[in-house]
Amino acid sequence: MKPITKPANPNFSSGPCSKRPGYDLNNLDIDTLGRSHRSNVGKLALGRACTDTAEILGLPEGYRVGVVPASDTGAFEMIMWSVLGARPVDIFSWESFGSGWLTDATKQLKLDNLQSYTADYGQLPDMTQANPDHDTVFTWNGTTAGVKLPNADWVSDERTGLTICDATSAVFAMEMPWEKLDVVTYSWQKVLGGEGGHGMLILSPRAVERLESYTPAWPLPKIFRLTKGGKLIEGIFRGETINTPSMLCVADYLDALDWVRSIGGLPAAIAKSNANLDVIKGFVESRPWAHFLAQEAEQVSNTSVCLILDLEADQVKQIVKLLASEAVAYDIGAYRDAPAGLRIWCGATVEAADLEALLPWLDWAYNEVSA
Repeated sequence: MKPITKPANPNFSSGPCSKRPGYDLNNLDIDTLGRSHRSNVGKLALGRACTDTAEILGLPEGYRVGVVPASDTGAFEMIMWSVLGARPVDIFSWESFGSGWLTDATKQLKLDNLQSYTADYGQLPDMTQANPDHDTVFTWNGTTAGVKLPNADWVSDERTGLTICDATSAVFAMEMPWEKLDVVTYSWQKVLGGEGGHGMLILSPRAVERLESYTPAWPLPKIFRLTKGGKLIEGIFRGETINTPSMLCVADYLDALDWVRSIGGLPAAIAKSNANLDVIKGFVESRPWAHFLAQEAEQVSNTSVCLILDLEADQVKQIVKLLASEAVAYDIGAYRDAPAGLRIWCGATVEAADLEALLPWLDWAYNEVSA
């Protein structure tokens, strides 16, 4: 029988992700619109994006936060182009985006002294293979596989290389061991439900030292340049962006940060994501035909939750279409390169009640396509 109750918010996309509960475009502080991003009011808003982020995340003393162009991809490629090549590189990948960073390193930067460690969807490579004297490139949460790192115990406190982490679907949802991470990137449109096009770059003092002491062999386009005259361009980390940002998107991001504060800060945002995952766990445990793509329980993501079903790929696609046609769940199909399945976003902007309302519809859709 078709369920009656539908999620109040059917947006379960893994990026751009659902806006926060109670979001209202009319409530944004838009005093910056129509003003230069170099004006006092513009720089104040962009500076807040940096300082408020550092405060809410609890970054260690000396870590810097900057707003950079082109979303997480721009932030991550900016740092790859700026610091890699100084030392041998270890790259770990287990899904689409990590594979993309490996392609960058091998086919674009053409790094010679590189080791790659890969795993199939649903698994992690052996992270203990990381050499502490090498630069290490990895994602924290595999957005297209739903497989996360459970910890960073494998990162040496005595390392001489840099740890460079793409954490776009992890920041604000998972505990991040900042002292073990030298570079972290993310984007606004993931856990905070912000808008696309802007990246966030977090640098440790060790990463700054590398930037100021190493000049890569290849040319850097303007939007990748973080130093001038051998010194970090500190203005980038005070809100003086490299190019023109969308001040409307900045206002939207500041609204999201204020919301995180209002619910109890970072611990509350993490707790919401964990509670959302628990809803899905309960469903999977009671359905013999549904399984997490992640093969180890401690590696199951609490944001991009990926499920595989005991169905053919075409039947899974039918489920996705059925749920969208019923206005029950939008954009929950697996990523195009991943195994056929469902990908349900469980970050903090999603309400557990909406996930609970979705689950009977999953039962209904499964029965419809498997009958």
